[in-house]
Amino acid sequence: MTSISLPSGSTIPQLGFGTYRTRDTAAAVTEALRAGYRHVDTAQMYANEAGVAAGLRASGLPREEVFVTTKLRNDRHRPEDVRPSLEGSLQELGLEQVDLFLIHWPLPTLYGGDFVSTWEAMIELAEAGLTREIGVSNFQTHHLDRLVEDTGVVPAVNQIEVHPYFTNDAVRARCAELGTAVQAWSPLGRGDEFADPVIADVAGAHGVSPARAILRWHVQRGDVVIPKTDSPDRMRDNGDLFGFTLSEQEMAALTGLDKGESGRRGGHPDSFEG
Repeated sequence: MTSISLPSGSTIPQLGFGTYRTRDTAAAVTEALRAGYRHVDTAQMYANEAGVAAGLRASGLPREEVFVTTKLRNDRHRPEDVRPSLEGSLQELGLEQVDLFLIHWPLPTLYGGDFVSTWEAMIELAEAGLTREIGVSNFQTHHLDRLVEDTGVVPAVNQIEVHPYFTNDAVRARCAELGTAVQAWSPLGRGDEFADPVIADVAGAHGVSPARAILRWHVQRGDVVIPKTDSPDRMRDNGDLFGFTLSEQEMAALTGLDKGESGRRGGHPDSFEG
């Protein structure tokens, strides 16, 4: 298992387990941890933090061995709401501290366009020790620049949509300049990319599934990935990323599948209102 360095000097496991819309979160997290995952991603909006807690308990793993991320609800952006929201998450998760707390969306059309005050409240949470690291999700380059210009505090992580049909390279490049780690949500797209002949050829050349080929592409690009599945077999397959390497030509071929904005599957951060 490889890790990515964060601006503070700490690290985040490069392979994580996503829990968005898992059918039985407790069972899925338990299986993922048994399969070797040591990073679990959840969010207040997923309404499954208690399930994550149950999976963590069932695993029997020491707390310090599992990196836990959760995210701020979109209706809790007012500065006075931020700390109580995290305290509620900690109660649901059965933890005294999370490893990473993210602003889930910038919501620039809401709250008078003020996400900086939300970020300042997040900074206070880190200073209080309720979270080891703070970051953002779905932030564009101009959102990131505004945070840094106004507060001087660089997000540890920016969790954004990334997959071969939407490489999101402009945001990734700005994150690299800032030292912010990129975490890819929906790293496998919507599954329709598995049948793409370019991806199929690369996967076939290595005797791996299309999902593993795509995830390996992410890992070699330096992204953190959080694939999700309820299938223990697919969990193990998705996690088996470190026994093969894609060539420069194969990496370029997958990157070349980018469709720009037409490849985006989720909401646009400049207009998404949750």
